[in-house]
Amino acid sequence: MTVRQVLNELGGVSRRTFYRWRELGHGPAAFKLPNGELRVWRSDFSTWLRELEAAA
Repeated sequence: MTVRQVLNELGGVSRRTFYRWRELGHGPAAFKLPNGELRVWRSDFSTWLRELEAAA
């Protein structure tokens, strides 16, 4: 998933918030493409959401 797709799935979380979560180690696992763009596997995104739900 692209960062934009992740943000849309989260209901409009800002790009700044997403990158801040990553800095703090609270965001979903992501990897960098050779051009520097981030991608998130949908399975990692789903797992991250389930972990947030369980912690709530």
